[in-house]
Amino acid sequence: MIKYLLKRIGYIILSLFLIITVTFILMKAAPGGPFASERASTPAIEAQMNEAYGFNDPIHEQYFSYLINAFTFDFGPSFKYVGQEVTEIIGRSFPYSLILGLEAIFIAISIGVLLGVIAAVKHNKFGDYLAMVIAVLGISVPSFIMAAILQYIFAIYLQVLPIARFESFAHTILPAAALATTPLAFIARLMRSSMLDVLNRDYIKTAKSKGLSERVVTYKHALRNAILPVVSYLGPLVVSILTGSFIIEKIFGIPGLGSEFVVSVTNRDYTVIMGTTVFFSVLLLVSILIVDLIYGLIDPRINVTSKEGNK
Repeated sequence: MIKYLLKRIGYIILSLFLIITVTFILMKAAPGGPFASERASTPAIEAQMNEAYGFNDPIHEQYFSYLINAFTFDFGPSFKYVGQEVTEIIGRSFPYSLILGLEAIFIAISIGVLLGVIAAVKHNKFGDYLAMVIAVLGISVPSFIMAAILQYIFAIYLQVLPIARFESFAHTILPAAALATTPLAFIARLMRSSMLDVLNRDYIKTAKSKGLSERVVTYKHALRNAILPVVSYLGPLVVSILTGSFIIEKIFGIPGLGSEFVVSVTNRDYTVIMGTTVFFSVLLLVSILIVDLIYGLIDPRINVTSKEGNK
C-alpha cells in the first residue's frame, strides 16, 4: 500500500508540473499584461511595474521562478487587490466554495442514487419513466440555465428562497441545486443501469427464492454492488462540481474561489490565476486518489495496489 501511495503521489506531482507548465504558456501567449488595463497608468509607469514584478526578465527565469513559487505555494501578492496575498484570497473564498460543493455533491449522490434505484425496481413502469425524464432534463439543461429557472420559480415567483448572495443556509439551496442537476442526472442513469444488471444476477435470484423480502434483497444485497460504478464516478463528479461552480458563483453573487478565478482571468491577475489553478488541481488529484482508495474499501475483491497489474 505504501508503495502504491508513493507511486500515486509521484503521478500527482508530475500532473501538477504539466498543469503549471501549460498554465504558464497560456498566460504568456495571451495578448496584453496584468497592468495594460489600468487607465491611470502611463507607459512609463507600466514599464516600471513590469520591471518590479519581473515581467521583463528572460522567459526561462520567469518560468523557473513561477514553478518554484507554485510548488512552495508562495504565489505572492495579487496584482489587482492591493495589499492582499493570493493565499489570503484563497483562504477567504474557499470556505464558500467548499460549503457549496459539499452540499451539491450530497444532493447529487443522494437524489441520483434514489432515482436510479426507483427506476430499476420499477422497471418499465411509471416510476422508471418519471425518474428517467428527470434525468434527461438534468443532462439536457445547462447549470446556468437551471440557475435562472430556479431563481425565477423559487425566488421571484414563489418568493420562498433568496435570489442571490451567501448569508445563510437558505442562500445555499438554489446554487447547490443548480450545481447538482447535471451530475445528479448522470448518477441516476448510471445507478439505474448498474442496478438492473445486479438485480438479474444469480445470487439475487437465490436470495429471493429463500423468501427474503424485496426490500431486503434490494437495499441489503443489490445496492452495495450496484453503487460501485457511482463511487468510481466521484472523481468526475468533483471535476463537474468544481468547473460548474465558476459560473454558478458568479450568477448567485457568491464570493467563492470559482468567482475569484473568473475575475482573475478577466483582470489578467497572473498570481491569482496561478494560485487558484494549482489549488484546484491539487484538490482534484487528491480527490481522485481518495476515490480509488474508497473503491477498494467498499469492494474488498478489488486490490488497488495491483489494479494495473490485473489489467
